[in-house]
Amino acid sequence: MEIQEQFNQLFQNYYPKVFRLCKGYFSGNHHLAEEITQEIFIIIWEKLNTFRNESSISTWIYRITVNRCLLYLRNKKTKNDIATSSFKDITDENESDEKEAQLKKMYDCIQKLDETNKMIILMVLENIDYDKISEIIGITEENLRVKIHRIKKKLTQCVQI
Repeated sequence: MEIQEQFNQLFQNYYPKVFRLCKGYFSGNHHLAEEITQEIFIIIWEKLNTFRNESSISTWIYRITVNRCLLYLRNKKTKNDIATSSFKDITDENESDEKEAQLKKMYDCIQKLDETNKMIILMVLENIDYDKISEIIGITEENLRVKIHRIKKKLTQCVQI
């Protein structure tokens, strides 16, 4: 398959997933998630010919996504800046206020997690298989399941406050 065709196929298959993962990292900030998603696909385009098939293409794409989101969080914004700007973006949407408030609360709770737990729960929300998540994170599936249980417990407590 020609590289252009391969990229087009990857773009169609993974853009929505990468976008939602980015949106989770940036507290639901639609515009920032869109911008970073575009940057990620530029990276994928530039590096596609260097992909060595040592892992699945989806693992490679998610690893690029996670690394790019974390890099942005470290270098460009503080978590408080993101939460403040995303609240404004969320309230500008036309969806119901109650749903938006719940979504905002969930994103705020996710932002309070450490980087590894945040990465895990965002990938779980994307329905990524546990074996792929454990490969990306570098832990066993059993350890991953324990972490997911603890993360869900923390998020449930946080949302109910």
